[in-house]
Amino acid sequence: MAIGIVSDDDLARELEKISTPKKVVPSSVIPEIVEMEKKGRKEGDVNVPDSLRQIIAEEHLLNGRQSALGLAKMFDISPASVSAYANGSTSTASYGEQKPSIINHINKSRARAIKRASKTLNGALNAITQEKLDYTDAKDLSVIAKNMSGIIKDLEPDKVQSDNPDKPITQFVLYAPQFRDERSFEVIHVQE
Repeated sequence: MAIGIVSDDDLARELEKISTPKKVVPSSVIPEIVEMEKKGRKEGDVNVPDSLRQIIAEEHLLNGRQSALGLAKMFDISPASVSAYANGSTSTASYGEQKPSIINHINKSRARAIKRASKTLNGALNAITQEKLDYTDAKDLSVIAKNMSGIIKDLEPDKVQSDNPDKPITQFVLYAPQFRDERSFEVIHVQE
């Protein structure tokens, strides 16, 4: 309806539209309760969320297989799947295909553990001074040397063959000179 002067017929039609009662909902409607769809894992659903796969793989890496199996048992996950997650795969059928999100999570966890272990190792090495080694038995020195070599071996990454044979794997070998006391050097007396 346009603004301005209108005819009586148009005004009557518009007033009729406004005053017409709208349909009223009968009061005898019985409410019905509709269950909401349950969030999360449904009954019979065998898909495991990626975050849970990552947690189980990290548990396997840091605390061992038995701990990871205990965690997986809480969620009805098979021991074979635990092995697959520790390998970086999503299932036993896809052992060769590693999922990057699981592998990245495992590598980050490994890096955190190595960083923490190396801080402890450096603290232990700093506590072993030359004076303490000078007054230690040969048997004890051999045990210390063996333990240190075991720690180094555990911290070194596994040797992985390169996909490209033309591009060799880069390795670094660091040599540190042994500390020698000045008493171990020969003395030559010279006259001027």
